[in-house]
Amino acid sequence: MIRTVSIVPAILTDNKQDFRNQVETVNAFTRRVQIDVTDGIFTPTVTLDVTNVWWPNNWTADLHLMASKPSEHLDTILKLNPSLCILHAEAGEDLMPSFQVLKEAGIKVGVALLPSTFPGYVKHYIDAADHVMIFAGQVGVQGSQADMMQMEKISLVRGMKPEVEIGWDGGANMSNVRALAHADLDVINVGSAIMKSENPAEAFAALVAEIDKPGVVL
Repeated sequence: MIRTVSIVPAILTDNKQDFRNQVETVNAFTRRVQIDVTDGIFTPTVTLDVTNVWWPNNWTADLHLMASKPSEHLDTILKLNPSLCILHAEAGEDLMPSFQVLKEAGIKVGVALLPSTFPGYVKHYIDAADHVMIFAGQVGVQGSQADMMQMEKISLVRGMKPEVEIGWDGGANMSNVRALAHADLDVINVGSAIMKSENPAEAFAALVAEIDKPGVVL
């Protein structure tokens, strides 16, 4: 099966004006965007609270919630109505009740796996999910180096649930995005390589062009 790989810009900030600026920036060149939200408990950093994020109506928004107790944010998430809501397998509570609430509202659910989490240990979440995120950077921080060893999880997840959408988050840039695109992923989330570049639109276009090239650069 030939898969189409999507480059999805990621927005992460603790400032309302910066958030607006990033939304306006990426809105000029794409419609699928990941919004990263951290709570300062699950992560060492605190972003804008989920009550302060928003996006244009024509976006396909992926909400990546890095929170210890995601259930406490469900009411806000339902009001935001993202296309996809990604919760961490390592959160301090059972994700299944939250998955059920989100699915009943027509929101796709995703589970993110930190580098230390073996997919087999959270198979029940993978079985229930529409999306599995292989997290390969430093949680709550843009610009960290990618742990390319996390690529080994892709085939494990695909073996458990062949039809699930698999995403990569952490350290994706021009030096590794072609290798990632050839690794049976569906989505590659890119933060600083786009948002901190001098020209985000050109950076996005270059990444899209790079993943379409044949062969793999290691």
